[in-house]
Amino acid sequence: MEFVNLLSVVGDEPLFESALLLAGNVQPGDVRRQLSRWVNSRRLIQLRRGLYALAPPFQRVKPHPFLIANRLVRASYVSCQSALAYYGMIPEYTPVTISVTTGRTGFWETPLGTFKFHHIQPSLFDGYRLFEVSIGQKAFLASPEKALLDLIYLQPEGDQRAYLMELRLQNLDQLNLRMLFKLADDSGIPKLKRAAQIIAEWAQQEAQEYQRL
Repeated sequence: MEFVNLLSVVGDEPLFESALLLAGNVQPGDVRRQLSRWVNSRRLIQLRRGLYALAPPFQRVKPHPFLIANRLVRASYVSCQSALAYYGMIPEYTPVTISVTTGRTGFWETPLGTFKFHHIQPSLFDGYRLFEVSIGQKAFLASPEKALLDLIYLQPEGDQRAYLMELRLQNLDQLNLRMLFKLADDSGIPKLKRAAQIIAEWAQQEAQEYQRL
């Protein structure tokens, strides 16, 4: 395959998998060797085995970090500080894209960003949905309530007021308190139930203060 032919197939895709090129009458070994040559010549970026992006200046669509995270580890969704920053609920920029997965904890450093995956038990793998994070790009992302509870779950003593204050939570009006309590209750984890109560109190105080303005 010539590189111009590759561009005609995947040029409008932010990411692509080598399996896309293995259909039909092709030799898998030849395709993989050609992909390796294009990576070495910096025409392609390899993110993991079988997952690639076009490199500038051939890249027409820049892949969103959340989409990359989803594709790096299939059984995952973006959560914790990354999701909270996306919603504007914490003031800090998060240079590492953080996800949760039912698989193994992992850490990926790629030319397109750094990605961290935390393991959670399968019973907690909910509270997320598909968002359009960029034009034409969709990724699985935790709801604000679930992102906050995932962070608390993973952080030792995450339900302590001192830790929650360090987060400098803002825009708490985005929280659906009924959903926050439901997720915490469904988890069966006392730590999350305690944290939900504290956060709900803060959200109500913030709402009352706003009404007085």
